[in-house]
Amino acid sequence: MPRRLLPSRRHPARIVVTAFGYVVAAGTALLMLPVATESGESSDFVTALFTATTSVCVTGLVVTDTAGHWSTFGELVILALVQIGGLGIMTLASLLGLLITRRIGLRMRLTAQAESKALGTGDMRRVLTGVALVSLTFETVTATVLTIRFATGYGYDIDSAAYHGVFHAITAFNNAGLALYPDSLTRFATDPWICVTVCLAVLAGGLGFPVWIELWRHSRGMLHRWSLHAKITLSTTALLLVLGTVAITTLEWNNPDTLGRFGVGGRLLTGFFHAVMPRSAGYNVLDVGEFRPGTLLVNDILMFIGGGSASTAGGIKVTTFALLAFVILTEIRGEPTVHVMGRKVPATAQRQALAVALLSVGTVMVATLFLLTTTPFGLDVVLFEVISAFGTVGLSTGITPHLSGAATVVLTLLMFLGRIGPITLASALALREHTRRYELPEERPIVG
Repeated sequence: MPRRLLPSRRHPARIVVTAFGYVVAAGTALLMLPVATESGESSDFVTALFTATTSVCVTGLVVTDTAGHWSTFGELVILALVQIGGLGIMTLASLLGLLITRRIGLRMRLTAQAESKALGTGDMRRVLTGVALVSLTFETVTATVLTIRFATGYGYDIDSAAYHGVFHAITAFNNAGLALYPDSLTRFATDPWICVTVCLAVLAGGLGFPVWIELWRHSRGMLHRWSLHAKITLSTTALLLVLGTVAITTLEWNNPDTLGRFGVGGRLLTGFFHAVMPRSAGYNVLDVGEFRPGTLLVNDILMFIGGGSASTAGGIKVTTFALLAFVILTEIRGEPTVHVMGRKVPATAQRQALAVALLSVGTVMVATLFLLTTTPFGLDVVLFEVISAFGTVGLSTGITPHLSGAATVVLTLLMFLGRIGPITLASALALREHTRRYELPEERPIVG
């Protein structure tokens, strides 16, 4: 029996869940130490668990003020968890993608690694090195710009400027959204150096390693050599960014509690900033609790979609969303197969996209229903908070610190499921592909 169980224990999906579970447990233990808090008293288990999970899953939702509650040691633990979570997700997702696209079974891949390091280990080494270099490059550039701005524009001494610059560079690229200020980044709402730099870092992390490696390899503009994944990710990201900016800016333009208190330039800047953040970052320069219902709904949609596959972003991913859109378009046209940008999309990829989307919708619905029945808050803010947790975004209308222990635990589980779930589900579905030995008689049910 143990031998038969061994392969299933080594299934990539289980490895991902187990690895992140161990990191969350270790982070929780460290954050419960007295030295991790400013007061010198141990944090309660739920607070430590929630903070460790939001850090490892690069979400950004908080139940305490990061700078006010946690000591420097605690902040460094959080920063380390964010970095581990971001690198881990990009690395594991990229390796799973490599495994799936090559259609190598797990047992065969393990055998190949043992017998021929040139194949398995070489590919893994290149992925690990590439992910590390991409992360280090963007984090270094972002930290440098932020450090200079903090030092020259806000009078920070060099040590404090560097600390704030590095902290926010890591949390921005990894789409964590954790800030060292109780009001997130609202004090920098009209500062383009801070806002634009953070937005670019968030977008860079949200594209994913596979896209960046293709852009680097085909840097001379050979668009026809890009993979379908890169084309879909870049085009859908650009489209959602434009539509999100227009929608949020338009809906909040005259809201005196949000964009209405700025000039034209400030409104455009903050509108763009808040169109980027729902992609999975979680910073805010406006009070999200003052958003109009329509704006909250736009954010819900953007947060649920998320960013690119094998990236630091959450959500169902832009490729999943785009594939479903192309499936609908194909059905409207009455065409038998789905073709996207000169390529035919296999039926298995369509089914996987549908499974990921519908299971994600079901998870959000169940969690929303639970919070509605156990908290006094309304549907719009509860749905926003649930999608923010599931999409590992971190934006909040302000209700998270006021939730009960049970509701906080539910959000914790949502963050973990939202971070790990789509990856493990997609890989598990792809790796379980097999050919049927027979087909049953066909019968068409009534649809619609």
